[in-house]
Amino acid sequence: MSHGSKRLNWIDQARGLAIFMVVYGHNFPSIEPYIYSVHVPLFFLISGIFQPAVVSSQQWIRRVKQLLIPYFFWATALFLFWWTVGRKFGKSSTQDLSVVDNFMGVFYAQGGPEYMDWGIPLWFLPCIFLVFLLHAGITRFIKTKSQSILVLILGFLGVLWAKETDIHLPWSIDVAMVALLFFHGGYVLKNNLKSATETPQWGLIMLLFGLHITAFYFNPEKVDMYRSIYGVPLLFLISGFTGALAYLMLFKKLSEFGLSKIFKPLVYLGQNTVVILATHLRALTLIKALLFMVLGWGVFEFTEPEKFLLAWVQIALLMPVIYLITRYAPILNGKNATR
Repeated sequence: MSHGSKRLNWIDQARGLAIFMVVYGHNFPSIEPYIYSVHVPLFFLISGIFQPAVVSSQQWIRRVKQLLIPYFFWATALFLFWWTVGRKFGKSSTQDLSVVDNFMGVFYAQGGPEYMDWGIPLWFLPCIFLVFLLHAGITRFIKTKSQSILVLILGFLGVLWAKETDIHLPWSIDVAMVALLFFHGGYVLKNNLKSATETPQWGLIMLLFGLHITAFYFNPEKVDMYRSIYGVPLLFLISGFTGALAYLMLFKKLSEFGLSKIFKPLVYLGQNTVVILATHLRALTLIKALLFMVLGWGVFEFTEPEKFLLAWVQIALLMPVIYLITRYAPILNGKNATR
């Protein structure tokens, strides 16, 4: 999830917002359906901005270091924690979950709590690796004029698979085909978005937000890309794409006014997404364990303000972990690569 040595703070801010939405969304706030409509599309669109037209073998090695090595480390560590401790407490203890199936889930990276009770959020890392793979193949072998058409076809097939079957493919292959639409959008617009001379206008930003909110409002079903739930696919795509683009343009626009310092916490989050993605639920586990031991709480029903505050407490608890990994094992945070 790193995008090289020459960082653009406004993109880190947008990525930071996306990972905060992940943490906050997993605390089940009332705005959870809205969060799910935009946070994952935002990640995919940002990643597309930094996809080169031709992917070299060295760049593929970097992708493996950025995504697959962290995935298998964290997946293994979280599975071992779940196997020895986690499955004996909380909701997991009330379910008849197979250790063998959850072990297989480390390699399958899909299938819900039956296979990934140890760490469902990690599905994203193998999935985005497949998106890189698909897109690299398209730009390598398909003429430029036909690339967008093929992306649309693959996206349609991904949606069709989700609607016609209940089969969750390994590494979220079907989700990757849909995510390719957002990724390719970022790729196509990358020069405009990264240009230092082109600045988005407030009118365009407001128009995008308007389309985003309208499409979200009329989509009758809560979106969940991990579970291949899109509601009305066209509304999901419009909402996800316009929302992701609107947030990116908003942060770029605000950077013109020297407001980057205000969003410095988001920059920090945006530069440490892998560790936060992998461990934020275990931070919540720690908080609940402390509340149980100190206050005797057995049932956890948080108010809306508490859920928001809880997300920041989770992140604060992870800061020592982020510091140690960044200093001693940066590859586990997807940082052991430069472009």
